[in-house]
Amino acid sequence: MMHGKQFGHRGSRGRRGRGWNAEFGQKFARAFAEAAFDGVKSKRRARMFGRGELKLIALHLIAEEPRHGYDLIKQIEELTGGHYAPSPGIVYPTLTLMAEMDLIDEEIDDDGKKVYSITERGTEKLADEKEHIEHILERLDGVSKMGEASDGASVKRAMHNLKSAIRIRLADEDKRSDKILDVTAIIDEAAGKIERLK
Repeated sequence: MMHGKQFGHRGSRGRRGRGWNAEFGQKFARAFAEAAFDGVKSKRRARMFGRGELKLIALHLIAEEPRHGYDLIKQIEELTGGHYAPSPGIVYPTLTLMAEMDLIDEEIDDDGKKVYSITERGTEKLADEKEHIEHILERLDGVSKMGEASDGASVKRAMHNLKSAIRIRLADEDKRSDKILDVTAIIDEAAGKIERLK
């Protein structure tokens, strides 16, 4: 675990006397930095998809039309009414696995980005899993409808995306590296802006 002296070292510089609460910023930064390194706990958290279900939904969406990885993330977010978006760190390895299983093809478009399209084997898989996919879609639709009245849903989604970005960016970093201090400074600054909102 990182000690409190490391947090806010750079992010709190120059903010005293202008409404900045250093203790709040340190706690905010510590919470996210610990989440970045606590892989065991993250695996225990509730997931939107069960085992293999993200693969099925991705296959369903790719069958509708060839898609980029980013497009898949946005489409899944739309299916949940904007309340959940899988991180790139989950989606792209899933797509790589699907390509290795010959469920999808990879092609490079004019912009140098990978475009994924369904294969004959993928179409067969889609037909075999039709009922399961329909069940998943119904569940995602339920998430969308449940969250319609929740003003905090978009905040929760943003928090989830932030934590995912931190885990991916700092996964291989030494806990005392400058990059961690840079990330901490960004979080400190965001925390200060949120705290000063009226």
